[in-house]
Amino acid sequence: MAKSKKQPKEKEISIKLEPPKGRPMLHWFGKKPLNSIKSFPSQLVETFNPDGVANIISNPTFNELEKNWHNLLFHGDNKEVLGYLLNNGFRGKVDLIYIDPPFDSGADYIRKIELRGNLNEKRIEGEDLDLGEQLQYHDIWNNDGYLQYLYERLLLLRELLHEKGSLFVHCDWHRSHSIRFLLEEIFGADNFLNEIIWKRKQATSYASKKFGIANDTILWISKGTKFIFNPEYSLEDENTQRYIKERYTFKNKEGRIYKLDNLGNPEYRPNLIYEYKGCKPPSNGWAVSLERMKEMDAEDKLEFPKSKDGRLMRRQYLDEYEGQLVQNLWLDIPIVNSQAIERMDYPTQKPEALLNRIIKSSTNQDALILDCFVGCGTTLASAQKLGRRWIGCDINKGAIQLSSKRLQAITNEQFELNNKELFKDSSLLKYFSFANYKVNDFDLQILRTEAIELAIEHLGIVRTKKDNFFEGMLGKKLVKIIDFNHPLSLHDLQTIQDELRKRPNEDRNITVVCLGKEIQVDSWVSDYNKLHPINKIDVIELRTDSKYGKFFTHKPCKAKVDIKRKNSEAIIEIKEFLSPTILERLQIDANLFNVKIPDFRSMIDIVLIDTNYNGEVFNIVLSDVPEKKNDLVLCTYKAKIPKAKITIAVKIIDMLGEELLITRLI
Repeated sequence: MAKSKKQPKEKEISIKLEPPKGRPMLHWFGKKPLNSIKSFPSQLVETFNPDGVANIISNPTFNELEKNWHNLLFHGDNKEVLGYLLNNGFRGKVDLIYIDPPFDSGADYIRKIELRGNLNEKRIEGEDLDLGEQLQYHDIWNNDGYLQYLYERLLLLRELLHEKGSLFVHCDWHRSHSIRFLLEEIFGADNFLNEIIWKRKQATSYASKKFGIANDTILWISKGTKFIFNPEYSLEDENTQRYIKERYTFKNKEGRIYKLDNLGNPEYRPNLIYEYKGCKPPSNGWAVSLERMKEMDAEDKLEFPKSKDGRLMRRQYLDEYEGQLVQNLWLDIPIVNSQAIERMDYPTQKPEALLNRIIKSSTNQDALILDCFVGCGTTLASAQKLGRRWIGCDINKGAIQLSSKRLQAITNEQFELNNKELFKDSSLLKYFSFANYKVNDFDLQILRTEAIELAIEHLGIVRTKKDNFFEGMLGKKLVKIIDFNHPLSLHDLQTIQDELRKRPNEDRNITVVCLGKEIQVDSWVSDYNKLHPINKIDVIELRTDSKYGKFFTHKPCKAKVDIKRKNSEAIIEIKEFLSPTILERLQIDANLFNVKIPDFRSMIDIVLIDTNYNGEVFNIVLSDVPEKKNDLVLCTYKAKIPKAKITIAVKIIDMLGEELLITRLI
């Protein structure tokens, strides 16, 4: 079990960055290089460590992990997580980085939430038992903010890359041109390798106005000239299928399909001229040896001519054909459709086949892969299945929970296979464990984007999506909502003032909404308003401003869990569970709950159990992660425990991502 260590204080470190290798092609207001970054400590929150195969590290450094690796999942702002990694020995250690950052599409990305189990038979006509939609993130930016946001992160990512490493950036038509300029400025234009076009096979519905958009773009750039590239082959794209249909037209006696080809090859040597079973070679001879021809004959890979004038040919069987070399136009990988086994109902989910191709083509076994916009964890899932090490992070707590759930299911299956000795490579044990960390503890433990929506609804703000900086209007005032993960600061106020300078004709006043504020804020606002008869600023601090009532009233989940000891075994049974938030979403009275939803397990997404909880770090010993959407958790569990008194901890996560922790000393 991991031991908790006293967390070091926040400190600022100087990150020395190499100067950009290319010529800057983009300029924007506020463009500045990243010369230093605050390094926050990590806090170990949760571990998944089957049978204790890894020594989980509380504050991971690369040097410690190199001796005993376990994978890393971080909850936090990726800029701060990247700073943590740079400060802890990961500089130049990452072999592949894949990121799927915001596209600046101007859209809100929604995840559909449903209860578990097949409730159709229980549904009363006209009622809705779906939990609706959960906002994952706003993809609405102003131009300067978007470019600076990505610029800073790309600078940090370059420092983490190995000299032979590669970066793949997934984007679309909104920003692919801008991102390429940023990549060439930071990495150098000579290191840009490919613009990959991925046909998603699902176009947007603009057919009446313009051509439908059916592709995403993936930009590939390397850190140096000695990058890794393993050619990939495909059988699935349209060109390959056409080639197979046209060329593979023969069958042998066993029904194996083949095509015919010449025996010559680039290693032709004219002195190897033989007759083979009465077949005369062409005048320039055969390029294969007599011994090889005998082997091919035994393998039924020779086609003998029907006449003496015919040529001996080679049979190439379809079941041995790898396909055509993959180029930069990827037509053979469909999106994750509604019936796909891997579907997580995450709005921007990419298919594992896409990440498999990227990972296999640009890394070798045991490579270290990083994704700092992890979403539902597809990059990590592919890395896990392909035997690569991984690091993932996301600012969205729901994304971390979803990724953790997905990886537990994959790893449990792999670990079970290893225990059954279907493969006996002990070095694989290091891939079976991961730890979940927080970097910079957030104040509000709900989704940031969902918190913003709650604030908009609470205050009666009218959203204006055409504005990429301000969230909406409150009366006649523009509204700016400050990220709830930190209090309102002077820097935030300066950012607002900078934005107003770019709008010389703007005469409306500003309302700033925040959770907490720094001490200097009130005096700064007072001085500012004295000097500005227009664009005056007022602040709504949601925790203390009584004018608008209490912002966030939260009723936590409730559960009745029976935990008892029977000799050296713990028996855990979840007898009841209730999520007031889910009831509110469904608009169901608690008294009617048992009638409309007779099985409380419908509200539970996953159950995790720590059989020796230390009060700080949750070590997952048992995980109940239902394989399918309609499957329910078991709710009854048994686990071996020592004879000494221990604390059992049960973590129940509902379908909205809310966590309930129950502990019992037995």
